[in-house]
Amino acid sequence: MTFQRARTEEQREIRRRAILDTASAMLHEMPVAAVTLNELSRRVGLAKPNVLRYFESREAVLLELLDHFLKEWLSELTGELASGVDEDLPMAERASAVAEVLSRSLADRSTLCELFGAQGGVLEHNVSVEVVARYKRASLDRLTTMTSLLERYLPELEENATLFSLQTMVMAGALSAYSTPPPSLLAAYEAEPDLARFHVKLEDSLTTALTATLLGVLPRR
Repeated sequence: MTFQRARTEEQREIRRRAILDTASAMLHEMPVAAVTLNELSRRVGLAKPNVLRYFESREAVLLELLDHFLKEWLSELTGELASGVDEDLPMAERASAVAEVLSRSLADRSTLCELFGAQGGVLEHNVSVEVVARYKRASLDRLTTMTSLLERYLPELEENATLFSLQTMVMAGALSAYSTPPPSLLAAYEAEPDLARFHVKLEDSLTTALTATLLGVLPRR
């Protein structure tokens, strides 16, 4: 892919979109840590300084993608909860159903979970105040959306709905790191099966963690 010099806002937006689409494709091939600005520049067909005209750093690109993936997930989660949770069930059964839907949905989106895991320690570094503040403002909107969804199926959460929404994203990020071990660790697990207890399955682990959290914060009857 090659570009002529961008002279209009429409052309600049095309370049921004191309950079984001290329980074997204890379994330489906490699872990977040392997996505470099040099390789991104090469694949998109722009010199590195030109890429930096549109995004101030690699982390800025990935933060924008994280917000995009999160918005996309929440849009799809609406239908998944509607088909997977019976609002007439008793509270504990609804909580279990919500935890199962969330876990299955997140496990199917490993890239989103990996970005969650990299957010605090990597992605929110090497970015300006303006970029990270813009991302956090967007995140507040996403958090509000998720909170509203959960309140529909578990109104008993009350003020804990927002906290649980945030904890869901944090847990998905943390557990995803343990569900995709590197080849050397997989070889160690195979050689010593007792060690394999550290190899967690993302969906199963999320279901356990989210169910326990929900049942812990819901009011006792």
